[in-house]
Amino acid sequence: MKKALVLAIVLAGALASAKAGAVVAADQYRSYFAPQDPPVEGNVEYDGRLVFVRLRYNPGAPNYWRARGSNGEPPWMHDYPTSDIHMMKILKELTLAQPRTDASNVMMLDDPKLCDYPIAYMSEPGYWTMSDAEAAGLRAYLLKGGFIMFDDFRDQHWDTLEMQMKRVLPDLRWIQITSTHQVYHSFFEIDDLDSLISYGTHKPEYWALFENNDQRKRIIALANFNNDIGEYWEFSDTGINPVDLSNEAYKVGVNYFVYGLIH
Repeated sequence: MKKALVLAIVLAGALASAKAGAVVAADQYRSYFAPQDPPVEGNVEYDGRLVFVRLRYNPGAPNYWRARGSNGEPPWMHDYPTSDIHMMKILKELTLAQPRTDASNVMMLDDPKLCDYPIAYMSEPGYWTMSDAEAAGLRAYLLKGGFIMFDDFRDQHWDTLEMQMKRVLPDLRWIQITSTHQVYHSFFEIDDLDSLISYGTHKPEYWALFENNDQRKRIIALANFNNDIGEYWEFSDTGINPVDLSNEAYKVGVNYFVYGLIH
């Protein structure tokens, strides 16, 4: 009887210890893989000048495993803020635009202040989820003249982008564009986009949503599929990428911003 009692006590202790360990492990798992709210630099108040606007979103439960990334940031934050500031500095040096180069605004899609800014950028849309209010906010933004760039995604992540944009503008369809489109000639003459390869053997593609699905009208959304232009911007001063490739990525970025400003 005593042996049985001792065994029961030991077994109960082992089970309690195992349960506690499982709880700790689960907490550690959630804290590592769940999306975090990392600190971001404060947004600047609107004063009429162009500001790089980066769109923030909730990656959603199915994508927790990737939410923190290799540097501990959620996917929407990839390359922030270095990429944003570098791009604005180049735009200021090369064009008559006078963008803010001291800040990058981070905004949600349902923020009414988003409509103060004509151009917005989203990183890694393959992990993008949004509420109905955010879908309505993006719809209003685009129909009022906004222009959005999607960057840094590949493979099956296209399905997520397509699904989310169907919620925003269900009647529009993505149309593949090439370097012959005017967006690639809005400032620089870009005749070759094949050199900007971010994902090894993945061939970069460029897709657009046009007003009324009419390619003669303005692009309201543009996607750099199988590519990561922002990565070139971020590391342009490090020597990681050849200077020629960084220059080509900046040319693409300048063209996007100029196109967004004049359309």
